[in-house]
Amino acid sequence: MDLNSLSGSGPSVVVVGAGPAGLTVANILRAASVDCLVLETESREFVERRPRAGVLEEWAVRALERRGLADNLLARAQRHTACEFRFDGRRQRLPYGELTGRHHWVYPQPLLVTDLVREYADVRGGEIRFGVRDVRLHGLDTAAPAVSYADPDTGERHVVRCDFVAGCDGARGVSRDALPAGRVRIARHDYGIGWLALLAEAPPSSDCVVFGVHPDGFAGHMARSPEVTRYYLQCPPGDDPDNWPHERVWSELRRRLAAEGAPPLVEGPLIEKRVLDMHDYVVEPMAYGRLFLAGDAAHLTAPIAAKGMNLALHDALLLADALVARLTKGDDSGLRGYSAACLRRVWDYQDFSQWLSDVYHGTASGDPYRAGVTLARLRRVFDSPVAAAAFAEQYLGTDLV
Repeated sequence: MDLNSLSGSGPSVVVVGAGPAGLTVANILRAASVDCLVLETESREFVERRPRAGVLEEWAVRALERRGLADNLLARAQRHTACEFRFDGRRQRLPYGELTGRHHWVYPQPLLVTDLVREYADVRGGEIRFGVRDVRLHGLDTAAPAVSYADPDTGERHVVRCDFVAGCDGARGVSRDALPAGRVRIARHDYGIGWLALLAEAPPSSDCVVFGVHPDGFAGHMARSPEVTRYYLQCPPGDDPDNWPHERVWSELRRRLAAEGAPPLVEGPLIEKRVLDMHDYVVEPMAYGRLFLAGDAAHLTAPIAAKGMNLALHDALLLADALVARLTKGDDSGLRGYSAACLRRVWDYQDFSQWLSDVYHGTASGDPYRAGVTLARLRRVFDSPVAAAAFAEQYLGTDLV
């Protein structure tokens, strides 16, 4: 495509992807009167219903609140101040709210996306195009990049010139693939395990997140709403969800989450059932020319530590503020330091995910040594106030935006 033949000007920023990262960037730009366009390959209905994470760290919620993006969240989200480990047939509760004075919020990602879309498109009048096809990025290493896409109805190709591109289109989007080979490094780690991810149409069976550390595999319980609960079951990587009929799922959950004094699980229909192969990756640097990556386009943290949406928001807040500074004040220091600032948190969360994976899966490894070390780590968290506080700090996140 000959970009030199194009004339006219477009928005200052094209945001590729309408997930939490892209919509947060777009809302902050819009609030600062910076012209932007959001392109999304899926429909609005799809992105507002797509099942994803639901745990938000307090710093992220407060940052959204300061930008006027958390009204519904604060009114509807559940506030969590503790988590519970079950191992050796016992229940061990960790009241991290008492230890740190901070807490988590549980607010399913589809609800946050719905809020952010409404705020950007319906309230603030921002431009967003859903269902676009064949998105391509052009001239990223020039002062005048462009993004092109095909109209979903007519097939006509549109080209949008801009100053910067925010690549927020996830692991399978075009933004990461637009980075030239040899200019970035992608570090990847495979855990060699799978998780059966389940959504049950059933009220939560506990008032907090529950981690079951069991010789037959990890199990997790996470409230999503008063009517819906997220469960996880460790399984072989690549397992077929059809191998897990209703009765087998609930039998394994009951067994792996069993502990003295634990209430029975509230069972219900399974409305989602898919296998996640646990892996992480990190792209370094998170920028090339006029393209800046955010969220899963730049890094993936397995749901082991519930960090994915929080990392996406951290990226988005830093990137949006840096773009506003550059486009309204000519200050490019934020963009120059963007990748390094993001990656500090990314690697910190990767490290915690590794540690937590060892704890979750060590007793099911078949290795008596790993199993013994796992139980020693767990006992230390509950026997030592210092170890408990260190765990709580990493679990809750520390840096503020």
